[in-house]
Amino acid sequence: MSLNLTFFRCSRLTCSCSPFCYLTGDSFTFRFEWFYRLLPEGTMVKYFCCAGLLKCTWDQACVAYWQRYPNPYSNHVLTEDIIFREVTPSNCLISRRLMTKTSRAPRWMERYLPKHMSSLAYVIEDSIVDPHKRTMTTLTWNITHARLMSVEERCVYGINSENSNWTEIKREAWISSKVYGLSRAIQEFGLARFKTSATKTMKGFEYILAKMQGETPSRTLAETATERARGTALAAKEKAKDLASQAQKKQYV
Repeated sequence: MSLNLTFFRCSRLTCSCSPFCYLTGDSFTFRFEWFYRLLPEGTMVKYFCCAGLLKCTWDQACVAYWQRYPNPYSNHVLTEDIIFREVTPSNCLISRRLMTKTSRAPRWMERYLPKHMSSLAYVIEDSIVDPHKRTMTTLTWNITHARLMSVEERCVYGINSENSNWTEIKREAWISSKVYGLSRAIQEFGLARFKTSATKTMKGFEYILAKMQGETPSRTLAETATERARGTALAAKEKAKDLASQAQKKQYV
């Protein structure tokens, strides 16, 4: 589902303690208060949520999460670096990572952007793994090109209620833009890209899980297309050789 929400500035003070304190509260209270305060009053935000299912245990999903790069579905992810990591007294693992990704704007948008704007984007990812509640919660947001488009994503990985050997994922995203006159179009573009990215993320998970379990990962569409193209090219080459051979024989008849 997707809908437009209008957020207004929160009157509360933002939290000044640990950057991970919002992870221990309900619904990321402090982190999103900070996010709302950055937006001008009346800013329109595109909201999207979806759910996914991984046919693996929660433990396997957590292990796959930290091993998911690289995979054939994440060529846009260039680097990942751990900035901070610690285990809390309650035995929860909290982490902050910095990731570098490629982020090319669509052609219709390029004429409105500075020519020197980099195609690289830096993304912060906060996460907390709670082994007691059997949940892993992540929050990511971009720190570059944020005025052009800001994307905040929250994911919760938990045990499926119908099958304890499966893992369910609840994914939410908030997309906003401060570009006057183009914000709605940019939000629609951001939403479409986010949906595509979410699909690739699930495929990447399945790819890594298959490798972890000693199975042969399913081929990507690109790999399948490449193999078909090679087969077509080889067939065309052989046919060309036959035609050339036939033409050469006719010359000697």
